[in-house]
Amino acid sequence: MKEDLAAVQGELEDALAGEIKRNEVALHLEPDGLVISLREAGFFDSGSATMKAQAEDAFRRVAQILQQHPYGIRVEGHTDPVPIHTAHFASNWELSTSRATELVKLLIEQHGIAAERLSAAGYAEFHPVASNTTSKGRQLNRRVDIVILTVPLPGRLAAEPQAAPAGGEASPAKQPVSDVQRREGTQYSDGKTG
Repeated sequence: MKEDLAAVQGELEDALAGEIKRNEVALHLEPDGLVISLREAGFFDSGSATMKAQAEDAFRRVAQILQQHPYGIRVEGHTDPVPIHTAHFASNWELSTSRATELVKLLIEQHGIAAERLSAAGYAEFHPVASNTTSKGRQLNRRVDIVILTVPLPGRLAAEPQAAPAGGEASPAKQPVSDVQRREGTQYSDGKTG
């Protein structure tokens, strides 16, 4: 799996060479997958969750590569610790989450990525990649990471159809008991009264 992601990393490095050279994008492998860091300076105005118009072409190139590889994708919003309180965002939690969900929405609606492959997370300032004591460090921490995952997204395995037990049919799922059934003393197939 890591070998496959190394090949994907090579494709992204070729497609984003200009953005990488301008320090607007960074790529690196981590234990849970390949991280594409879209830095705020290249992709968002300060305090905004709307992607800059001039970043749309670079994002399209990322999306085209994501379309070609069937991995799960987690989009993570990150900020620095400088407090934010605007008409749109009460805190860095809202800003980081809004940026992540905005990119997920673009991947689905404009680039045809299946929603089942995607998740969004907002981490505010709590997962820095550099020191927040310097302006340069804070700038690096303001980013949206697109993580191409080496493992399935949570819930994807649970969504698989359950196999029938050996020697028989799959047992029917238990239905939740409603308050009305409980009050009326409905009898169930297992002989119990609700």
